[in-house]
Amino acid sequence: MNLIHTIERLTRWAGWLGAVLTFPLIAALVYEVFSRYVLGRPTLWAFEVSYMVMGAIFMLGMANALRQGQHVSVDLLSQRWADRTNAAVRLAGYLLFLPVLAWLVWELGAYVIDALESGERSGRSAWNPVVWPVFLSWWLGFLLLLLQVIAEILKAVATLRGNPPVGEGSA
Repeated sequence: MNLIHTIERLTRWAGWLGAVLTFPLIAALVYEVFSRYVLGRPTLWAFEVSYMVMGAIFMLGMANALRQGQHVSVDLLSQRWADRTNAAVRLAGYLLFLPVLAWLVWELGAYVIDALESGERSGRSAWNPVVWPVFLSWWLGFLLLLLQVIAEILKAVATLRGNPPVGEGSA
């Protein structure tokens, strides 16, 4: 259970960080609107900042959404099942998802390293920033999702053994 709590603490922190990133996103967009329509001088960077920060918000929030049970599910069926049946179905789904997710984390890690070493740039605007920080947020988001899936597997196994976890984020 300590491993589950540690993973969920990381996941909660990432969700909080994603939520905090909404403030710079709002500030950048408000400044862009002001600069474009009041000053008549659109920024070179607002578009890039907005999609990069929005991507980071989404990626950092994925694992926290899973922890809180906020992803799409078929409640019509799962509401009628016993806790152990739900745990078995979740366990099967997570075990199928785990290797794909592990592969994705591995490949994104290589992508981050390549972008960092090559100095890859976005090529989407005149600002043309480096993209490794965006790729790093993707990698971190999927790594945290992988860890949260492991925590969900452990919770499902505990439920199947008749020892369901209690507290926030429990199965």
